[in-house]
Amino acid sequence: MKIQSSKFKVQSFGVIFLLFFVLICYLLLPFTAVFAEEGKWTGVDESVIEKFAKEHGREAREPFINTDQGDLLLFVFLLAGSVGGFVAGYYWKELIGNKRQKVKNKEYGNI
Repeated sequence: MKIQSSKFKVQSFGVIFLLFFVLICYLLLPFTAVFAEEGKWTGVDESVIEKFAKEHGREAREPFINTDQGDLLLFVFLLAGSVGGFVAGYYWKELIGNKRQKVKNKEYGNI
């Protein structure tokens, strides 16, 4: 009698779950065309903010930095990610911590 390992059960459950998820997505695909009509859904700027601005006597104006021009928005995210990565790399030891030093401090009661 061969005993089935629990590792195989977990892996087979994951595969079954993935196949079930793909099947559900495939069956729901035709219903997404209903919501994809052009112009049916407006953004928050148009539907909420502009409405309240007009009620209070203010008209919409062009933004100071128009990020709709080309790849400017992507460039801004690139800069923000680069700065964030540099800061995280510079303070990496403080973010992660030295586990060996923590164990030594715990053994000698220096915490």
